[in-house]
Amino acid sequence: MNALLITLLIIDCIALIVVVLLQSGKSAGLSGAISGGAEQLFGKQKARGLDLVLHRVTIVLAVLFFVLAISITYFV
Repeated sequence: MNALLITLLIIDCIALIVVVLLQSGKSAGLSGAISGGAEQLFGKQKARGLDLVLHRVTIVLAVLFFVLAISITYFV
């Protein structure tokens, strides 16, 4: 059971890294960091197509990562 959970966690970690690296940058530079956060917070910029899919996959993989990490600590 422990080996299976650790294997799933490693696969999830690699997939999460790949999905995050595939996402496009939201903005560039310091001015983009300031205004880009406000745009994302207030929903002025909607993600479309591949960016939306990658965003949702990132959320699913992150939740799976936390569930696997907590379950490994519980069973060990």
